Amino acid sequence: MGKIKFIVGKTSTGYDAYLEIKDSIVVVTTGSNMTELKANALEGYNLYLEEKDLPIVTSEQITFEFELPSFFEYFKEVNASALSKRIGMNKSLLSEYVNGKRKPSAKQVQKILDGVRQLGKELNEVEFVM
Repeated sequence: MGKIKFIVGKTSTGYDAYLEIKDSIVVVTTGSNMTELKANALEGYNLYLEEKDLPIVTSEQITFEFELPSFFEYFKEVNASALSKRIGMNKSLLSEYVNGKRKPSAKQVQKILDGVRQLGKELNEVEFVM
């Protein structure tokens, strides 16, 4: 079995996530933070599997993918304006994606994701003088 992918969204009280299988949403859950959301998603999916008389899964088999606006809401440290410069994307266009006014193409999503991952890699390599 491949990874089970939940889609994460930001709500006024925390986060929600859903799992879609064959064009049907089979699990919907919420959490006040990502730790709670992940635990609730695992529990919800395993309840679904038990109902179907299927083997349960572990947390390692579940992944969480953010909708673009929710990513920037969750990771407030990532500045969309600075990221747009870094990846060579028009600042206004990225802002429309971040605010949910426009939906990016798969190519644009990949460009944004590549930029975020590159930033993360660079941050991971940082050392400070002691």
